[in-house]
Amino acid sequence: MNILILGSGGREHALAWKIKQSAYCDKLFVAPGNAGTAHIAENVSMDVNDFEKQRQFCKENNIELVVVGPEDPLVKGVYDFFKEDENILVIGPSKEGAQLEGSKSFSKKFMQRHNIPTAAYAEFDAASFEQGKQYILQQTLPVVLKADGLAAGKGVVIAATHEQALQAFEGMIIHKQFGDASAKVVIEQFLDGIEASVFVLTDGNDYKIIGHAKDYKRIGEGDTGLNTGGMGCVTPVPFVEGEFMQKVEERIIKPTVNGLYSEQIVYKGFIFFGLINIQGEPFVIEYNARMGDPETEVVLPGLKNDLVELFLAVGNGTLKDCNVSIDKRAIATIVAVSGGYPGDYEKGKTVRLPQHTGDSIIFHAGTRVEGDHVVTNGGRVLAVTSSGNSIQQAVAQSKEILEQVSFEGMYYRQDIGYEFE
Repeated sequence: MNILILGSGGREHALAWKIKQSAYCDKLFVAPGNAGTAHIAENVSMDVNDFEKQRQFCKENNIELVVVGPEDPLVKGVYDFFKEDENILVIGPSKEGAQLEGSKSFSKKFMQRHNIPTAAYAEFDAASFEQGKQYILQQTLPVVLKADGLAAGKGVVIAATHEQALQAFEGMIIHKQFGDASAKVVIEQFLDGIEASVFVLTDGNDYKIIGHAKDYKRIGEGDTGLNTGGMGCVTPVPFVEGEFMQKVEERIIKPTVNGLYSEQIVYKGFIFFGLINIQGEPFVIEYNARMGDPETEVVLPGLKNDLVELFLAVGNGTLKDCNVSIDKRAIATIVAVSGGYPGDYEKGKTVRLPQHTGDSIIFHAGTRVEGDHVVTNGGRVLAVTSSGNSIQQAVAQSKEILEQVSFEGMYYRQDIGYEFE
């Protein structure tokens, strides 16, 4: 079958790498793709939110499967747009289902309705601005403020003082810092623990856990400095396996999938459970309606199944009959970023890559082809994924490959997986 992937990041390169291995994959297209996807698929100059153009492309190229990488087209309703096309299976939730990620207010109310453990919260808008200020002053510190809608990963503030919280609140509501995304703000209790993510594929009725991981959001060593889209990732996370995962499944995953089913919310795709472990008890920090980045770069290399076969099972309702097999080895990915990221950075820097990477994989993210060269085209440029008998061994292997990669201003964290040494 012919398959189209929407997106251009490391997640989409990892999806393309995995899908290309499928016995069901004939022609593979990525829109718009990057320099890495260009090696294994055909890149198509097409915006992820241009649904009309996508439909036309699908008809002209006999596309039977569309895999949606990023959140934006999901929240804007790409699944609903294609649902009349009976010959095209879209992997992703409906517009309503994507509200699990697209609206913090929606997801918090959903968790309340289904008794899913999460932080206590309240929500406010311009009409309740003064009440919001009073609510902030009553909270213990630190306090978390979240823009309700999508804000490119920048809509969350963890305020250490009430003054800082009030400034952030005013910036979001009054000064419209994130536009419509911060027209409503969720203020919630700060949960102190260790974060991890669990990934599920669901057809809206049944589900399969396909992996879990821990990513590293801060730009600096030891988890310091500004938040980024992710500087690296490791799996398996020692504390997740066993009793903790049983609690996650019983208290969080099953109630979520059952809740979607009972509310007749169409959901045929990935659910990313952003979790926090507080003294052995799991709580939900957030849902994402798609795979994470850079988590995909460690989860998919560890998934032994034919991914397209799982997607087809989602489409025809036989997911419950599938047996998922996950590699037991440790896998680590380390992200190389442009100088200045997550602030201002320059693009167009020539990327030099090693000829041989052994068992390691280089997943491109912010890259493009310019003539005979690969050049930088984003803040997070590429990620190197390796496996090993331990997290330390996998990290060391990825660093060994990264030492052979170069571009002007290149930076990566040396301490990914540091807690597990």
